[in-house]
Amino acid sequence: MTTSRALRFSSIALPPGRHVAAWRHPAAQATPELDLTTIAACARRLEEAGFSALIVADAAAVWGEQLDSTEASSFEPLTLLSALATLTDRIGLVATTTTSFNEPFHVARRLASLDHISGGRAGWNVDTSVTPRQAGGFARSEPEVHEERYERADEFVQVVRGLWDSYADDAIVADKQSGLYFRPGARRPLDHAGKHFRVAGPLNVSRPPQGHPVVFQAAADSAGIVLASRQADVMLTAAPSIDDAHAYRARLGDALVAAGRAPGSVQIWPGLTPIVASTEHEATRRRDELHDFLHEGTQRSDVRDDLEGLFVVGTPEQVADRIAEWYAAGAADGFTVRFPLIPADLDPFLDEVLPILARRGVFAPPVGATLRDFLGLSRAERDVA
Repeated sequence: MTTSRALRFSSIALPPGRHVAAWRHPAAQATPELDLTTIAACARRLEEAGFSALIVADAAAVWGEQLDSTEASSFEPLTLLSALATLTDRIGLVATTTTSFNEPFHVARRLASLDHISGGRAGWNVDTSVTPRQAGGFARSEPEVHEERYERADEFVQVVRGLWDSYADDAIVADKQSGLYFRPGARRPLDHAGKHFRVAGPLNVSRPPQGHPVVFQAAADSAGIVLASRQADVMLTAAPSIDDAHAYRARLGDALVAAGRAPGSVQIWPGLTPIVASTEHEATRRRDELHDFLHEGTQRSDVRDDLEGLFVVGTPEQVADRIAEWYAAGAADGFTVRFPLIPADLDPFLDEVLPILARRGVFAPPVGATLRDFLGLSRAERDVA
């Protein structure tokens, strides 16, 4: 299968970079993960280069005991993206938010607010993961959540979507002369009563500019794919090869048909980790240099070259060739780029690889005003049932 649409790119890396030891590199500044100015500059660089979205990862705990971890000091995604919304204009802002340790009303309100603040650029990366460390910060046990996490997540997203539809698009009239703020009958309660949630509604924020912010999800197992087939607009995958990506697309296509949706209605974005240099030897040396900064106690299996999808080390032409190969094979609708070190890996990708892809017709900057526009998705219609 081939695609006629240009590839879309998102980044899931913030300064100092996605590599677990990036903060130890001599080129990395001290604690950039807590420096809004540095993060905003990175977001604007991505925006100017034509990236469609910035995805902010999250975990409700510090992962493991590794001395390399920088997750002990990272901003909460929706707080950070609300700030970035005022400092950017043309890039989607996607927050990772868990369904295991939140309430639908809170998530619906925050994402609707972000969509309004950003002018329709909000996205939600639905996280269903749960570990004992995450559960430890909340009044719920890990086994209790884990066994029903996909079922709970499915109902959670349903409730959030219902809350986003609390108001008709033209509900707010704010007519000063008549004293009418919103049209009678244009606001409705949700009155949801399910296994996991009882939510009356309505939401206290008017309908988001996009109708619904774009829903992203990462899943590899069958239960996760079923959830995505019901709820997702974009799937984030870790497929390391074209064959794996095709197999994943086929599994998702079958699940979409079973859910009553068209087979190609959910975009697939594999992970991409690029290390770009003027020569292949230099790129390989830079990769090895980053690995050398790992503490002795860090598990090397956590930083394998194929852990999070396609790992490409080489010259700009070589990296562009691999991406174009996936594009021609119909293995990806976009890529989620995980820059190991920022700006050392970000700059050559944006300045050298993207122009090559643009000349080949593989990449073009997104058009439109909203994240749905950027991704070629229609505005979400209000469910009037």
